[in-house]
Formats: sequence, C-alpha cells, structure tokens
Amino acid sequence: MRYIMTIFWAVAISLAVSYVLTSMGAEPFVIRDALILAGIFVLAVFALAGFVLKEDTE
Repeated sequence: MRYIMTIFWAVAISLAVSYVLTSMGAEPFVIRDALILAGIFVLAVFALAGFVLKEDTE
C-alpha cells in the first residue's frame, strides 16, 4: 500500500509543480514532462527509504 500511495502523491505533486511552473513561464503544459518528474520523485523516495533512511535493528 505504501508503494501505491508514494506513486499517487508523486504524480499529484509533480503535476501541480509542473502546471504552476509552466504557467509562470508562459509555456504550454506537457503531461509527459510531469510524469517524467513523477518517476524521478518515486525513484528518489524509494532510494531514500531503502538505503539512506533505513533503521538500525539492534
């Protein structure tokens, strides 16, 4: 379930960020670019959760 929610929030946040930034720059909104950004967000979160933020089990 946490993977599904991570993907959902990554897509939602990247769509919002892409929309706002393209509107401020007077550029057309391209959903493909927002989904690429979401993929980068998902990979970053999974990398942080798997390697950097791993708890010690002592």
